[in-house]
Amino acid sequence: MKSNTIFTCNNCGAQYPKWQGRCLECGKWGTIIEEDQSVTMAKAPSVKPDSPIILSDLKNDKQPRLKTNIEELDRVLGGGIVSGSVILLGGDPGIGKSTLALQIAQKISNTLYVSGEESANQIKIRADRLNLDLGKLNFLPQTNIEKIISTTLSIKPNLLIIDSIQTVSTDEAPGGTGTIGQITACAAKLIALAKTQNISIIIIGHVTKDGLVAGPKTLEHLVDAVLYLENDNQNYYKILRGTKNRFGSTGEIGIFEMGSMGLIEVKNPTEVFVGEKPSLHPGQAMSAIIEGSRPFLVEIQALVSKTVFGYPQRKSSGYDLNRLQMIIAVITKIAKLNLSNQDIYLNVAGGVKTKDTAVDLAVALSIISAFLEIVINPKYLIIGEVGLSGEIRNVPQIDKRINEGQKLKFEKIIIPYSPKSKEDNLIILVKDIKEALRLVIPAKAGISS
Repeated sequence: MKSNTIFTCNNCGAQYPKWQGRCLECGKWGTIIEEDQSVTMAKAPSVKPDSPIILSDLKNDKQPRLKTNIEELDRVLGGGIVSGSVILLGGDPGIGKSTLALQIAQKISNTLYVSGEESANQIKIRADRLNLDLGKLNFLPQTNIEKIISTTLSIKPNLLIIDSIQTVSTDEAPGGTGTIGQITACAAKLIALAKTQNISIIIIGHVTKDGLVAGPKTLEHLVDAVLYLENDNQNYYKILRGTKNRFGSTGEIGIFEMGSMGLIEVKNPTEVFVGEKPSLHPGQAMSAIIEGSRPFLVEIQALVSKTVFGYPQRKSSGYDLNRLQMIIAVITKIAKLNLSNQDIYLNVAGGVKTKDTAVDLAVALSIISAFLEIVINPKYLIIGEVGLSGEIRNVPQIDKRINEGQKLKFEKIIIPYSPKSKEDNLIILVKDIKEALRLVIPAKAGISS
């Protein structure tokens, strides 16, 4: 048997060949412990083989999902909570994770809510403030994972909510509450409980300053779905984003507004990010983005002013700054507009962040509109990716974007040319940025052909 001693930090899991007082990874003092990793060369004991399962012999027993009746949440989850699944809900402190969990508990009968952070009286005060009827909620103020599991087995709830994973602990793992070893061990026990007893579990996790769930990254790999609750740019709305989902698509978002009654669903995000009245100011253009499988419209706003200092400023909010620089170069080259002495500021209205290249054409036209001080018709919907040579490239899920524009009664929808697309009174096809310019900017503006 070969003996190998290693020193491990019980706070972050970093390993060292020799003992030291302070962990170089997390900066904690006195968290380095000695571990004896022994490799035994003895012959492994004989194990009786198991019988593999032939998947074609299994009957497709479809169990209905647990509907929360919170449409924004159900959409992100792919239609509801799958029985026996484990969901990790992360977010910054105070963003509304516990509020959302209480609203879910109200919607699903026979829910066991476990809290290591708040007492029963505090939960009651929160429920009264949010006007939630939690009379039938099973509440357990407990931090010992073995007692939590024992209580769960006796109650057999439809849903178990753990608030939060950083507050529970087990005697079988080393380290204090909230350390990497404790979080991993407790999460493993909860996952085993969900799979063996077919109980759905929501685990709430705090987020570090780096934007990751506090604890091991493996926690995200173990669970079935990972949801993050985050603020928009202006802290007006809460965005629930699915980054992992074994039973649905990823990239879906749900939009909420925090009110006196808790998190209120925003079922029509276009009204949030666009507004009710069309704008009649230069430098504004409408476009359509896709988040997950959901289309909604956004307003692109550009401001162009002469540079006061020697070097022109380029600022962007909600849109990639490097891509903005590229589009400015294309405008200078193709439209023959001198923007080298102009400060350019770009904003996606409503505080939304997007990486969707379908707004490129709207960005380019809004900058030209602001520079020439000419208004773009607010009833024009502009969709398309801009290439380096000025060509307008196709974007995915164009039909969904067009349908969203039709719902809001746009007069013209400008999209990239495609042999499969047909032009009519509503749809206008463009091959390059010059064609798009001629459609939205009058010829007398002096744009070079």
